[in-house]
Amino acid sequence: MSPRPPQVSRPIMLPPDKPPASICILRLSALGDVTHVVPVVRAIRNHWPDTAITWIIGKHEHGLVAGMDELEFLPFDKRAGWAEVRRLRAQLRHREFDVLLHMQVALRANLLSLLVKAPIRLGWDKPRSQDRHTWFINHSIRSVPHQHQVEGFLEFARALGVPVSHPVWQLPVREDDRAWATRVVAGDRPVLMICPCSSQLVRNWRTRRYAEVADHAVSELGMRVVLCGGPSRLEAQTGSDIEAAMKHPCSNLIGKDTLGRFMALLERATVLISPDSGPAHIASALGTPVIGLYAATWSRRTGPYNSLDWCIDKFPEATRRYRDKAPNELRWGTHLHAADVMDLITVDEVIDRLSSFMTTLSSSSRPGMPGVESQRTQ
Repeated sequence: MSPRPPQVSRPIMLPPDKPPASICILRLSALGDVTHVVPVVRAIRNHWPDTAITWIIGKHEHGLVAGMDELEFLPFDKRAGWAEVRRLRAQLRHREFDVLLHMQVALRANLLSLLVKAPIRLGWDKPRSQDRHTWFINHSIRSVPHQHQVEGFLEFARALGVPVSHPVWQLPVREDDRAWATRVVAGDRPVLMICPCSSQLVRNWRTRRYAEVADHAVSELGMRVVLCGGPSRLEAQTGSDIEAAMKHPCSNLIGKDTLGRFMALLERATVLISPDSGPAHIASALGTPVIGLYAATWSRRTGPYNSLDWCIDKFPEATRRYRDKAPNELRWGTHLHAADVMDLITVDEVIDRLSSFMTTLSSSSRPGMPGVESQRTQ
């Protein structure tokens, strides 16, 4: 591979003067960011129904969107090493696209972008770039200070001249997965789903605090508690610790489902409590309200898009404590790494937010009262 992508001999202006025949999207991971790409695909497909869309995506993340039959997927197994790079190169060797949407700034993705032939190579703006990302593109999306990640991804559609008023997800959930979730989480009791783990340890809340909130949900709010998450050792141990610390029974489904079934479970939830994680974004995309727990990161940037008002966000307090600065004084996207940063979020705060949510939900069932259920129509 050469260190830089081939540059077009003559700049091609954006937006294009006619619909592109083909677009390649490069975004491998992670689950939350893959969720953010979906509204871009929906907007492009709605505006240019005849444009062929190909998405180079991580093998695991593909399970989230595999039901989107209107586009082609090229799953990439990041664990397979150079053999997978050679396989992708063979798939792309005789293909050329009108546009590459290079949506990932990590070095691996930047190098893989060299395999994609496209005269228009649209990527992130410089403030949101890293690993020499700007070397691998010839167009950038516009820079918008303090922009939520969902809106940042939508800038790719806007740069192509695709109108976007609001994001639309419509994530595909299989009916057999819905049937499984209905059997596993049966009955009419409101369901509090807790997905306790983020991929970054510093974002995780203490297990005993989750247990206290869960017990309150059962005893005082009449809710059923379901623990969910992936099969990793950390998630399994966290789930076991929460279950052991609870005074009331819960359903621990951590590691016991597929990605498709996990999505169906999120649909069944009345509300999800989660730190900054992929499941929070998936739930929001599915229309399930999320009480997000934020201190290491800022919900204004990475919170569940449809539930920002329900988040508990201690990031501004944390930046003053650990950096002696206001959030706006830090580089956009800054993460805090203090081991105890999530301790700024108290059990009482989460219980109060959950109780307020349930009160609002109850009020929304009255005629003429707006409420949280409107999220599920998006």
